[in-house]
Amino acid sequence: MSKIFGVALGILAAIGGFVDIGDLVFNISAGATFGYQLMWVLPIGVIGIIVYSEMCGRVAAVSKKAVFDTVRERVGFSAGLGALIASEVVNLMTLAAELGGVAISLQLLCGLPYRWLLVLAVLGFAIVIWVMSFEWIERVFGYGGLCLLVFAVAAMKLSPDWGKLGNGFVPHVAQNNSLLYLYFVVGLLGAAMTPYEVYFYSSGGVEEEWTPKDIGLNRANAIIGYGLGGFFSVALMTTGAALFLGHGISPEHLGTIALGAQVPLGTIGLLLALVGILFAVGGASIDTVFSGAYNLAQFCGWEWGRYRTNANAPRFTLTWIVLLVLGMGIVMTGVDAVVLTEYAVIFSVVALPLTYIPILLVANDEQYMGRHRNGRLANVLGGVYLVVIMVVALSAIPLMILTNVGQN
Repeated sequence: MSKIFGVALGILAAIGGFVDIGDLVFNISAGATFGYQLMWVLPIGVIGIIVYSEMCGRVAAVSKKAVFDTVRERVGFSAGLGALIASEVVNLMTLAAELGGVAISLQLLCGLPYRWLLVLAVLGFAIVIWVMSFEWIERVFGYGGLCLLVFAVAAMKLSPDWGKLGNGFVPHVAQNNSLLYLYFVVGLLGAAMTPYEVYFYSSGGVEEEWTPKDIGLNRANAIIGYGLGGFFSVALMTTGAALFLGHGISPEHLGTIALGAQVPLGTIGLLLALVGILFAVGGASIDTVFSGAYNLAQFCGWEWGRYRTNANAPRFTLTWIVLLVLGMGIVMTGVDAVVLTEYAVIFSVVALPLTYIPILLVANDEQYMGRHRNGRLANVLGGVYLVVIMVVALSAIPLMILTNVGQN
Protein backbone atom coordinates (compact mmCIF):
# COMPACT_ATOMS: atom_id res chain seq x y z
CA MET A 1 0.00 0.00 0.00
CA SER A 2 2.85 2.41 0.81
CA LYS A 3 4.29 1.82 -2.68
CA ILE A 4 0.91 2.68 -4.21
CA PHE A 5 0.76 5.92 -2.24
CA GLY A 6 4.38 6.54 -3.22
CA VAL A 7 3.36 6.85 -6.87
CA ALA A 8 1.20 9.84 -5.87
CA LEU A 9 4.12 12.20 -6.53
CA GLY A 10 4.21 11.14 -10.15
CA ILE A 11 0.44 11.40 -10.46
CA LEU A 12 0.38 14.89 -8.94
CA ALA A 13 3.28 16.01 -11.11
CA ALA A 14 1.54 14.60 -14.20
CA ILE A 15 -1.95 15.91 -13.46
CA GLY A 16 -0.73 19.25 -12.12
CA GLY A 17 2.00 19.72 -14.72
CA PHE A 18 1.22 17.70 -17.81
CA VAL A 19 -2.51 18.49 -17.56
CA ASP A 20 -3.01 22.09 -16.44
CA ILE A 21 -5.35 24.85 -17.62
CA GLY A 22 -3.30 25.61 -20.72
CA ASP A 23 -2.88 21.96 -21.62
CA LEU A 24 -6.60 21.33 -21.15
CA VAL A 25 -7.38 24.07 -23.65
CA PHE A 26 -4.40 23.35 -25.91
CA ASN A 27 -5.15 19.65 -26.40
CA ILE A 28 -8.84 20.11 -27.07
CA SER A 29 -8.10 23.11 -29.33
CA ALA A 30 -5.60 21.01 -31.28
CA GLY A 31 -8.31 18.38 -31.81
CA ALA A 32 -10.94 21.00 -32.65
CA THR A 33 -8.60 22.61 -35.22
CA PHE A 34 -6.70 19.70 -36.80
CA GLY A 35 -8.69 16.66 -35.76
CA TYR A 36 -6.45 13.70 -34.95
CA GLN A 37 -3.46 14.95 -36.96
CA LEU A 38 -1.43 16.06 -33.92
CA MET A 39 -1.71 12.81 -31.93
CA TRP A 40 1.89 11.93 -32.83
CA VAL A 41 3.21 14.87 -30.79
CA LEU A 42 1.79 13.52 -27.52
CA PRO A 43 3.92 10.35 -27.13
CA ILE A 44 7.03 12.33 -28.08
CA GLY A 45 6.33 14.80 -25.27
CA VAL A 46 5.45 12.03 -22.79
CA ILE A 47 8.63 10.06 -23.46
CA GLY A 48 10.70 13.25 -23.19
CA ILE A 49 9.35 14.25 -19.79
CA ILE A 50 9.67 10.66 -18.54
CA VAL A 51 13.33 10.50 -19.62
CA TYR A 52 14.31 13.76 -17.92
CA SER A 53 12.11 13.33 -14.84
CA GLU A 54 13.62 9.89 -14.27
CA MET A 55 17.08 11.47 -14.52
CA CYS A 56 16.40 14.30 -12.09
CA GLY A 57 14.62 11.96 -9.68
CA ARG A 58 17.62 9.63 -9.77
CA VAL A 59 19.95 12.58 -9.15
CA ALA A 60 17.78 13.60 -6.17
CA ALA A 61 17.84 10.06 -4.78
CA VAL A 62 21.61 9.63 -5.09
CA SER A 63 23.03 13.13 -4.49
CA LYS A 64 20.18 14.69 -2.43
CA LYS A 65 20.31 17.66 -4.80
CA ALA A 66 17.34 19.16 -6.64
CA VAL A 67 17.42 20.64 -10.14
CA PHE A 68 18.32 24.21 -9.23
CA ASP A 69 21.18 23.05 -7.03
CA THR A 70 22.67 21.39 -10.10
CA VAL A 71 21.82 24.33 -12.40
CA ARG A 72 23.89 26.73 -10.32
CA GLU A 73 26.77 24.28 -9.91
CA ARG A 74 26.94 23.33 -13.58
CA VAL A 75 26.28 26.56 -15.48
CA GLY A 76 27.77 29.06 -13.01
CA PHE A 77 26.30 31.99 -11.10
CA SER A 78 25.55 34.31 -14.04
CA ALA A 79 23.85 31.71 -16.25
CA GLY A 80 22.18 30.25 -13.17
CA LEU A 81 20.82 33.67 -12.25
CA GLY A 82 19.46 34.07 -15.75
CA ALA A 83 17.78 30.67 -15.52
CA LEU A 84 16.39 31.62 -12.09
CA ILE A 85 14.90 34.91 -13.32
CA ALA A 86 13.41 33.27 -16.40
CA SER A 87 11.95 30.40 -14.40
CA GLU A 88 10.47 32.70 -11.74
CA VAL A 89 8.80 34.93 -14.33
CA VAL A 90 7.32 31.95 -16.17
CA ASN A 91 6.31 30.26 -12.90
CA LEU A 92 4.52 33.41 -11.76
CA MET A 93 2.67 33.72 -15.08
CA THR A 94 1.68 30.06 -14.89
CA LEU A 95 0.64 30.32 -11.24
CA ALA A 96 -1.59 33.31 -11.99
CA ALA A 97 -3.24 31.41 -14.84
CA GLU A 98 -3.78 28.31 -12.69
CA LEU A 99 -5.32 30.36 -9.86
CA GLY A 100 -7.63 31.97 -12.39
CA GLY A 101 -8.55 28.50 -13.64
CA VAL A 102 -9.39 27.36 -10.11
CA ALA A 103 -11.67 30.38 -9.65
CA ILE A 104 -13.36 29.70 -13.01
CA SER A 105 -13.92 26.04 -12.06
CA LEU A 106 -15.42 27.03 -8.72
CA GLN A 107 -17.65 29.58 -10.43
CA LEU A 108 -18.92 26.96 -12.86
CA LEU A 109 -19.70 24.68 -9.92
CA CYS A 110 -21.39 27.18 -7.59
CA GLY A 111 -22.10 30.37 -9.56
CA LEU A 112 -20.61 32.82 -7.02
CA PRO A 113 -18.66 35.95 -8.10
CA TYR A 114 -15.34 35.19 -9.76
CA ARG A 115 -13.12 37.56 -7.77
CA TRP A 116 -14.53 36.43 -4.42
CA LEU A 117 -13.88 32.82 -5.38
CA LEU A 118 -10.33 33.75 -6.41
CA VAL A 119 -9.64 35.20 -2.96
CA LEU A 120 -11.19 32.15 -1.27
CA ALA A 121 -9.12 29.84 -3.47
CA VAL A 122 -5.86 31.59 -2.57
CA LEU A 123 -6.74 31.51 1.14
CA GLY A 124 -7.62 27.84 0.78
CA PHE A 125 -4.29 27.04 -0.86
CA ALA A 126 -2.41 28.96 1.83
CA ILE A 127 -4.16 26.96 4.57
CA VAL A 128 -3.61 23.65 2.77
CA ILE A 129 0.09 24.32 2.21
CA TRP A 130 0.54 25.59 5.79
CA VAL A 131 -1.11 22.68 7.61
CA MET A 132 -0.94 19.62 5.34
CA SER A 133 2.05 17.35 4.92
CA PHE A 134 3.65 16.98 1.52
CA GLU A 135 2.38 13.40 1.26
CA TRP A 136 -1.26 14.39 1.83
CA ILE A 137 -1.05 17.30 -0.60
CA GLU A 138 0.12 14.78 -3.19
CA ARG A 139 -2.69 12.36 -2.46
CA VAL A 140 -5.55 14.85 -2.31
CA PHE A 141 -4.76 16.69 -5.54
CA GLY A 142 -3.23 13.74 -7.39
CA TYR A 143 -6.10 11.35 -6.84
CA GLY A 144 -8.79 14.04 -7.07
CA GLY A 145 -7.52 14.85 -10.54
CA LEU A 146 -8.27 11.29 -11.61
CA CYS A 147 -11.85 12.48 -12.19
CA LEU A 148 -10.45 13.62 -15.56
CA LEU A 149 -10.83 9.98 -16.58
CA VAL A 150 -14.38 11.01 -17.44
CA PHE A 151 -12.95 12.50 -20.66
CA ALA A 152 -11.66 9.05 -21.65
CA VAL A 153 -15.16 7.63 -21.19
CA ALA A 154 -16.64 10.59 -23.07
CA ALA A 155 -14.19 10.14 -25.94
CA MET A 156 -15.25 6.50 -26.29
CA LYS A 157 -18.94 7.43 -26.21
CA LEU A 158 -18.42 9.99 -28.99
CA SER A 159 -17.46 7.14 -31.36
CA PRO A 160 -14.30 8.67 -32.85
CA ASP A 161 -12.99 7.63 -36.25
CA TRP A 162 -10.50 5.01 -35.04
CA GLY A 163 -8.73 4.81 -38.39
CA LYS A 164 -8.00 8.53 -38.46
CA LEU A 165 -7.08 8.46 -34.78
CA GLY A 166 -4.54 5.70 -35.39
CA ASN A 167 -3.12 7.49 -38.43
CA GLY A 168 -2.71 10.60 -36.27
CA PHE A 169 0.15 8.87 -34.42
CA VAL A 170 2.20 8.81 -37.64
CA PRO A 171 4.41 11.95 -37.70
CA HIS A 172 3.67 14.30 -40.57
CA VAL A 173 3.31 18.01 -41.39
CA ALA A 174 -0.09 19.37 -42.42
CA GLN A 175 -0.19 20.84 -45.92
CA ASN A 176 -2.84 23.43 -45.03
CA ASN A 177 -2.15 26.17 -42.48
CA SER A 178 1.28 24.71 -41.75
CA LEU A 179 2.46 27.58 -39.53
CA LEU A 180 -0.49 27.14 -37.16
CA TYR A 181 0.10 23.39 -37.24
CA LEU A 182 3.75 23.88 -36.22
CA TYR A 183 2.69 26.32 -33.51
CA PHE A 184 0.54 23.57 -32.00
CA VAL A 185 3.44 21.11 -32.30
CA VAL A 186 5.72 23.46 -30.36
CA GLY A 187 2.99 24.29 -27.83
CA LEU A 188 2.11 20.65 -27.16
CA LEU A 189 5.77 19.69 -26.71
CA GLY A 190 6.39 22.73 -24.52
CA ALA A 191 3.34 21.98 -22.37
CA ALA A 192 4.52 18.38 -21.94
CA MET A 193 8.10 19.28 -20.98
CA THR A 194 7.64 22.62 -19.21
CA PRO A 195 10.49 23.28 -16.73
CA TYR A 196 8.43 23.68 -13.56
CA GLU A 197 7.45 20.00 -13.80
CA VAL A 198 11.01 18.80 -13.23
CA TYR A 199 11.67 21.51 -10.61
CA PHE A 200 8.73 20.23 -8.61
CA TYR A 201 9.42 16.56 -9.28
CA SER A 202 13.08 16.57 -8.23
CA SER A 203 12.44 18.74 -5.17
CA GLY A 204 9.60 16.39 -4.23
CA GLY A 205 12.05 13.49 -4.34
CA VAL A 206 14.30 15.34 -1.88
CA GLU A 207 11.24 16.18 0.25
CA GLU A 208 10.35 12.49 0.44
CA GLU A 209 13.95 11.64 1.34
CA TRP A 210 14.50 9.27 -1.54
CA THR A 211 17.64 7.14 -1.41
CA PRO A 212 19.25 4.90 -4.05
CA LYS A 213 16.82 2.20 -2.85
CA ASP A 214 13.98 4.36 -4.24
CA ILE A 215 15.34 4.54 -7.79
CA GLY A 216 12.79 1.91 -8.84
CA LEU A 217 10.00 3.95 -7.24
CA ASN A 218 11.30 7.03 -9.05
CA ARG A 219 11.13 5.17 -12.38
CA ALA A 220 7.59 3.98 -11.63
CA ASN A 221 6.57 7.52 -10.65
CA ALA A 222 7.84 8.94 -13.92
CA ILE A 223 6.42 6.23 -16.19
CA ILE A 224 3.01 5.80 -14.51
CA GLY A 225 2.47 9.45 -13.64
CA TYR A 226 3.42 11.04 -16.94
CA GLY A 227 2.04 8.09 -18.90
CA LEU A 228 -1.30 8.81 -17.24
CA GLY A 229 -0.94 12.49 -18.15
CA GLY A 230 -0.35 11.49 -21.76
CA PHE A 231 -3.45 9.27 -21.68
CA PHE A 232 -5.51 12.25 -20.49
CA SER A 233 -4.07 14.35 -23.32
CA VAL A 234 -5.06 11.75 -25.92
CA ALA A 235 -8.58 11.65 -24.46
CA LEU A 236 -8.85 15.45 -24.55
CA MET A 237 -7.63 15.73 -28.13
CA THR A 238 -9.98 12.93 -29.19
CA THR A 239 -12.89 14.76 -27.56
CA GLY A 240 -11.96 17.94 -29.40
CA ALA A 241 -11.75 16.12 -32.73
CA ALA A 242 -14.89 13.99 -32.31
CA LEU A 243 -17.16 16.68 -30.84
CA PHE A 244 -15.95 20.21 -31.60
CA LEU A 245 -14.27 19.91 -35.02
CA GLY A 246 -17.43 18.99 -36.92
CA HIS A 247 -19.40 21.81 -35.32
CA GLY A 248 -16.73 24.48 -35.86
CA ILE A 249 -16.51 25.18 -32.11
CA SER A 250 -13.32 26.73 -30.72
CA PRO A 251 -13.10 25.61 -27.06
CA GLU A 252 -11.38 28.61 -25.49
CA HIS A 253 -13.10 28.41 -22.08
CA LEU A 254 -13.07 25.80 -19.35
CA GLY A 255 -16.87 25.64 -19.47
CA THR A 256 -16.74 24.70 -23.14
CA ILE A 257 -14.19 21.98 -22.40
CA ALA A 258 -16.50 20.50 -19.75
CA LEU A 259 -19.22 20.21 -22.40
CA GLY A 260 -17.03 17.56 -23.98
CA ALA A 261 -18.04 15.28 -21.10
CA GLN A 262 -21.60 16.58 -20.71
CA VAL A 263 -22.74 15.96 -24.30
CA PRO A 264 -22.14 12.18 -24.24
CA LEU A 265 -22.58 11.55 -20.50
CA GLY A 266 -25.06 14.13 -19.21
CA THR A 267 -25.01 15.97 -15.89
CA ILE A 268 -22.85 13.38 -14.11
CA GLY A 269 -20.24 13.74 -16.84
CA LEU A 270 -20.30 17.52 -16.50
CA LEU A 271 -19.85 17.41 -12.70
CA LEU A 272 -17.02 14.89 -12.88
CA ALA A 273 -15.33 16.96 -15.58
CA LEU A 274 -15.54 20.15 -13.52
CA VAL A 275 -14.28 18.41 -10.37
CA GLY A 276 -11.40 16.83 -12.34
CA ILE A 277 -10.52 20.19 -13.87
CA LEU A 278 -10.65 21.82 -10.42
CA PHE A 279 -8.23 19.30 -8.90
CA ALA A 280 -5.96 19.26 -11.98
CA VAL A 281 -5.66 23.05 -12.05
CA GLY A 282 -5.40 23.11 -8.26
CA GLY A 283 -2.58 20.58 -8.45
CA ALA A 284 -0.86 22.76 -11.04
CA SER A 285 -1.18 25.72 -8.66
CA ILE A 286 0.56 23.65 -5.96
CA ASP A 287 3.27 22.61 -8.44
CA THR A 288 4.01 26.13 -9.58
CA VAL A 289 3.95 27.87 -6.21
CA PHE A 290 6.26 25.20 -4.78
CA SER A 291 8.49 25.31 -7.85
CA GLY A 292 8.95 29.06 -7.53
CA ALA A 293 9.79 28.79 -3.83
CA TYR A 294 12.06 25.78 -4.37
CA ASN A 295 14.06 27.49 -7.11
CA LEU A 296 14.75 30.68 -5.18
CA ALA A 297 15.59 28.86 -1.95
CA GLN A 298 17.89 26.35 -3.65
CA PHE A 299 19.70 29.03 -5.64
CA CYS A 300 20.21 31.19 -2.55
CA GLY A 301 21.14 28.29 -0.27
CA TRP A 302 18.19 28.77 2.11
CA GLU A 303 16.51 26.12 4.19
CA TRP A 304 13.54 24.87 2.17
CA GLY A 305 10.86 22.24 1.91
CA ARG A 306 7.67 20.96 3.50
CA TYR A 307 9.71 18.36 5.40
CA ARG A 308 10.72 21.27 7.62
CA THR A 309 8.27 23.26 9.70
CA ASN A 310 7.21 26.67 8.45
CA ALA A 311 9.19 28.30 11.27
CA ASN A 312 12.36 26.35 10.41
CA ALA A 313 12.30 27.50 6.78
CA PRO A 314 11.03 31.08 7.13
CA ARG A 315 12.35 32.48 3.84
CA PHE A 316 10.97 29.52 1.88
CA THR A 317 7.61 29.98 3.61
CA LEU A 318 7.60 33.72 2.93
CA THR A 319 8.44 33.07 -0.73
CA TRP A 320 5.45 30.81 -1.43
CA ILE A 321 3.13 33.21 0.42
CA VAL A 322 4.40 36.16 -1.65
CA LEU A 323 4.03 34.14 -4.86
CA LEU A 324 0.41 33.31 -4.03
CA VAL A 325 -0.37 36.97 -3.37
CA LEU A 326 1.39 38.13 -6.55
CA GLY A 327 -0.40 35.49 -8.61
CA MET A 328 -3.76 36.61 -7.20
CA GLY A 329 -2.88 40.24 -7.92
CA ILE A 330 -2.16 39.47 -11.59
CA VAL A 331 -5.50 37.69 -12.04
CA MET A 332 -7.35 40.51 -10.26
CA THR A 333 -6.37 42.80 -13.16
CA GLY A 334 -8.85 40.89 -15.32
CA VAL A 335 -6.30 39.14 -17.55
CA ASP A 336 -7.67 36.05 -19.30
CA ALA A 337 -6.34 32.97 -17.51
CA VAL A 338 -6.27 30.76 -20.61
CA VAL A 339 -4.44 33.31 -22.77
CA LEU A 340 -1.95 33.95 -19.97
CA THR A 341 -1.18 30.24 -19.73
CA GLU A 342 -0.54 29.98 -23.46
CA TYR A 343 1.98 32.82 -23.23
CA ALA A 344 3.55 31.13 -20.20
CA VAL A 345 3.92 27.84 -22.10
CA ILE A 346 5.60 29.53 -25.08
CA PHE A 347 7.99 31.54 -22.90
CA SER A 348 8.80 28.46 -20.81
CA VAL A 349 9.79 26.67 -24.03
CA VAL A 350 12.54 29.26 -24.55
CA ALA A 351 13.96 28.41 -21.11
CA LEU A 352 13.96 24.64 -21.65
CA PRO A 353 17.67 24.26 -22.56
CA LEU A 354 18.86 25.98 -19.34
CA THR A 355 16.89 23.42 -17.35
CA TYR A 356 17.57 20.19 -19.24
CA ILE A 357 21.26 20.57 -20.14
CA PRO A 358 22.44 20.57 -16.47
CA ILE A 359 20.19 17.59 -15.70
CA LEU A 360 21.79 15.54 -18.50
CA LEU A 361 25.30 16.57 -17.43
CA VAL A 362 24.82 15.70 -13.78
CA ALA A 363 22.94 12.44 -14.43
CA ASN A 364 25.93 11.32 -16.53
CA ASP A 365 28.59 12.43 -14.01
CA GLU A 366 30.27 9.43 -12.38
CA GLN A 367 31.60 11.60 -9.52
CA TYR A 368 28.02 12.60 -8.61
CA MET A 369 26.18 9.43 -9.47
CA GLY A 370 28.65 6.57 -9.22
CA ARG A 371 27.16 3.35 -10.58
CA HIS A 372 23.76 5.07 -10.86
CA ARG A 373 24.82 7.42 -13.65
CA ASN A 374 23.09 7.31 -17.03
CA GLY A 375 23.31 4.15 -19.09
CA ARG A 376 23.63 4.10 -22.87
CA LEU A 377 19.86 4.24 -23.49
CA ALA A 378 19.37 7.21 -21.15
CA ASN A 379 22.21 9.11 -22.82
CA VAL A 380 20.95 8.42 -26.34
CA LEU A 381 17.41 9.49 -25.47
CA GLY A 382 18.68 12.46 -23.48
CA GLY A 383 20.84 13.62 -26.39
CA VAL A 384 18.05 13.21 -28.96
CA TYR A 385 15.61 15.13 -26.81
CA LEU A 386 18.18 17.84 -26.18
CA VAL A 387 18.26 18.47 -29.94
CA VAL A 388 14.44 18.52 -29.99
CA ILE A 389 14.42 20.98 -27.09
CA MET A 390 16.84 23.32 -28.86
CA VAL A 391 14.76 23.31 -32.06
CA VAL A 392 11.54 23.91 -30.14
CA ALA A 393 13.12 26.70 -28.07
CA LEU A 394 14.36 28.52 -31.18
CA SER A 395 11.02 28.13 -32.99
CA ALA A 396 8.65 29.15 -30.18
CA ILE A 397 8.71 32.95 -30.33
CA PRO A 398 8.74 33.26 -34.17
CA LEU A 399 5.76 30.89 -34.45
CA MET A 400 3.91 32.72 -31.70
CA ILE A 401 4.33 36.00 -33.58
CA LEU A 402 3.54 34.61 -37.05
CA THR A 403 0.35 32.89 -35.86
CA ASN A 404 -0.77 35.67 -33.51
CA VAL A 405 -0.55 33.26 -30.55
CA GLY A 406 -2.35 30.52 -32.43
CA GLN A 407 -5.25 32.66 -33.62
CA ASN A 408 -4.44 32.46 -37.35
